[in-house]
Amino acid sequence: MSAGVAATLVTSATAAADPSLLLPMQSGSVGDPVFGVLLWLLEQWYWLMDWTYYLTNLEMLSPRYRFMHRAILVGLCVGVMAPLIGTFLVHRQLALIGDALAHTGFAGVAVGLFLNAVIDLGVSPYLTAVVVAMIAALFIELISEVTDAYNDVSMAIVLSTGFALGTTLISLNAGGLAVGVNQFLFGNLSTVSPQSAAILLVLFAVIVGTVALTRNQLLYVTFDETAAAVSGISVNWYNRVMVMLTAMVVVGAMQIMGVILVAAMLVVPVAGATQVSRSFSESLVVSVVLAELAVLLGIAVAFYAGVTAGGIIVLVAVGIYVCAVALGKIQSARGDRGTPDMGSIEVDTVDVGAGAGDD
Repeated sequence: MSAGVAATLVTSATAAADPSLLLPMQSGSVGDPVFGVLLWLLEQWYWLMDWTYYLTNLEMLSPRYRFMHRAILVGLCVGVMAPLIGTFLVHRQLALIGDALAHTGFAGVAVGLFLNAVIDLGVSPYLTAVVVAMIAALFIELISEVTDAYNDVSMAIVLSTGFALGTTLISLNAGGLAVGVNQFLFGNLSTVSPQSAAILLVLFAVIVGTVALTRNQLLYVTFDETAAAVSGISVNWYNRVMVMLTAMVVVGAMQIMGVILVAAMLVVPVAGATQVSRSFSESLVVSVVLAELAVLLGIAVAFYAGVTAGGIIVLVAVGIYVCAVALGKIQSARGDRGTPDMGSIEVDTVDVGAGAGDD
């Protein structure tokens, strides 16, 4: 690459940088040091996208479209987070918990928009969505434990309550909130701000770090709660951890997927991966690959065709799922493997009881 092109790259990376990157978080200066680090990471990501643009000449990677750079970053993070948590949820038959938490995340967004409109609180709706969704996740577990109701009952109660709260708050100030809430319902690539991207990076670090540290315990609880409890693992505690991580994923994915379609990324890539995988770990890796493929293809189609990203990403994911099912059937017919049911994938041979006494 010539020196002139390199100079142009550096100049464009600086001049075309989103001015909002220079603004502090709306909520004040408490998180400024952390936010400053996250903004630095975003700037490095911009630099990487600029180099990629000059190498590939893809229009959607142009320095003029910083919102696309942020959307791709968010999509890549969601492509890891969603199947990472969704793999545990699907094998625990909790696939629909994403829908319940998405609707309570919508209520959290409505709370944030309402507070900003009424008392000028200046807080990001995504922050209030995280808080409300995590509280709702705990209520799902609490209702199941206290009332002995099935999980689908508690999820239905929380889903309807969350959506009712959101619609009520919007109706109280419909003129100011109705327009602003559409991007959260359906997702929008162009509205991924530096602040919301920074929040997503924090959620990504927390989710991946937590799963890495508690993988064995979560795996044990997923496949045999009774044996996990006997071995000394606090089943209720890890159930709460799982639903709270799910709430974080839902809010993070809401930016590009929207409330209505966000749950699909927790389920569809995992469902496809189970058709061609022989172990839990293999299923986890394959589901991440399928999710990333769906996200990148979906974002590209949404940009060039001018359609809603969330819908296209889900359609691509479903198409990949159909291909995975067909591949699984072909493998089964050839005798390479038996196509597994959703809950029949072999659990990896791991010492899940290690460290259980510390819990």
